[in-house]
Amino acid sequence: MSQVPAATRALRVLRYLATQPGPVPLERIARDCDLPRSSAYHLLNVMAAEGFVSHLPDERRYGLGVAAFEVGSGYSRQEPLARIARRPLAELVDRTGHNAHLAVLHGRDVLYVLEERAPGRPPLVTDVGVRLPAHLTASGRAILAGLPAAQVRALHPDRASFVDRHGAGPTSLSALRTLLSETRQRGHAAEDGEVTPGFASVAAAVVDHNGYPVAGVALTFPSPAAELRFADEVRRTARLISGRVSGRIGSSDPESA
Repeated sequence: MSQVPAATRALRVLRYLATQPGPVPLERIARDCDLPRSSAYHLLNVMAAEGFVSHLPDERRYGLGVAAFEVGSGYSRQEPLARIARRPLAELVDRTGHNAHLAVLHGRDVLYVLEERAPGRPPLVTDVGVRLPAHLTASGRAILAGLPAAQVRALHPDRASFVDRHGAGPTSLSALRTLLSETRQRGHAAEDGEVTPGFASVAAAVVDHNGYPVAGVALTFPSPAAELRFADEVRRTARLISGRVSGRIGSSDPESA
């Protein structure tokens, strides 16, 4: 038996919420995690105060909070993800002649963890270690489009959570939802001049074995340019990295031969 029962219960709740498609009522959490209702209530309040749980009072439900995303993205920022993605990203640059990068979600921002620069192309603001608002970047939009609606709402609860860089991009949750819906329908994310005037980007999400978005692969090029011409290449790279992340490397991967 654990010597720290409160920690065991908190981790049990986190694992449970991570497997749910959306926020869950208190009664179900208590039942499925085998906790007394009063204990579950007090535990969830503490976890919400620390940011690991998000309470949606209007729906009387609890979901994962921003701190849980930070823990998950912290794992994604470790060297294994960068090592897995480095060669596919370099091959994307070789095929297109433009700069490519890999980013992970960090709170409301994306954090750039890998960049491959094409010969002769100028350096961009998306250098390794830089953080930018996820709702403005193509890589961030690709990740957000794969999250449950309740989690997107938890990350962007009000207009103050929408940072403005160049007077473009969504400034409300409803506008962001519309943009993410269009992203899902298109099959890739895009932005044009919202991060750096004169440059556009397209991106696709890297997903784990559960289909959860753990990173975004993006290609940046001078605008105006043929967005669709690069979208297929970016999606191809994201699928390859996703296969490596989930352990399902296909026969199309040259390293699987």
